[in-house]
Amino acid sequence: MNRIDRLTAILIHLQTKRVVKAQELAKRFQTSLRTIYRDIRSLEEAGVPIGAEAGIGYFLEDYHLPPVMLTREEASALLFGAKVIEKFSDESIRTEFESALYKIKSVLKRKDQEHLEDLEPRVQVEKRPTTPPFSDMLLSEIQRAIGQRQVILLDYRSAYNDQNTRREVEPVGLYHYGAGWHLIAFCRLRQDYRDFRVDRIRKLDYTGHTYSSQNLLSLPAYLEQIQQTQNLVEVIVRFDKKVVRHIQESKYQYGYVSEETQGEFVRMKFMTLYAQGLGRWLLMFGKWVQVETPDSLREAIKELVLELQEYYLNRDLADF
Repeated sequence: MNRIDRLTAILIHLQTKRVVKAQELAKRFQTSLRTIYRDIRSLEEAGVPIGAEAGIGYFLEDYHLPPVMLTREEASALLFGAKVIEKFSDESIRTEFESALYKIKSVLKRKDQEHLEDLEPRVQVEKRPTTPPFSDMLLSEIQRAIGQRQVILLDYRSAYNDQNTRREVEPVGLYHYGAGWHLIAFCRLRQDYRDFRVDRIRKLDYTGHTYSSQNLLSLPAYLEQIQQTQNLVEVIVRFDKKVVRHIQESKYQYGYVSEETQGEFVRMKFMTLYAQGLGRWLLMFGKWVQVETPDSLREAIKELVLELQEYYLNRDLADF
């Protein structure tokens, strides 16, 4: 990106938030803090009223750019986003995003509009089948509660005992993992943080009360705390290069951390809570995979193999 484009992009970025840190700009534009300071000074010299608070960041003082036209590549990226949102959100988010996308399309040049019309049917996202949610209109309501710091009342169907409970909660954030959305919140009933699967929320009501976020963990802090307190098992696995290309996506479901190439093999590190599940996945690669550590997982895989062997031998005998 040349300097003129970066200056324009910095100005647009400053309009997206109340305060923007120099480190945030440096990270986005992959440049040094010194360069960001120089760019900010150039914008100020050009007459842009940029305010600054020491140790906090930069902000614009009653200044707005006129509507910015999107490039064809930016418009195409939004189309990709729409495809993902269509499959990985609920009706409430899809409706609002579709409305926003129509507004964006309305300001595009005719050629760019035609480009999106041609591209739209050529981009598809497949979603793995999941259990139908109790409600398809919750994500937008949860986002509103998070943004307004609203205490909400949930009718929740617990997974472990299949019972309904009513919980007053202080929402911390939304987190997507395991093919579904999860509401992380402080539960007033349990007096602790809880992970609520959104598709198990039968009903959501506003209590009319707000809460202070000062005493709550942020979502990143909560996730970091969970990772530190969980008893994760380190697993080192060596894959033959012949099968590595078949696991590039699925490895992330089993706690993949890192890898290194060693001749004809790729040595991978996993951190997992469910070593047994990881072992069952590794079985599908047969002789092309070898567990280096821990010994307990190697023994577990041996037992699984013997169990399968015994099952099929007995079944073959029964067929005669």
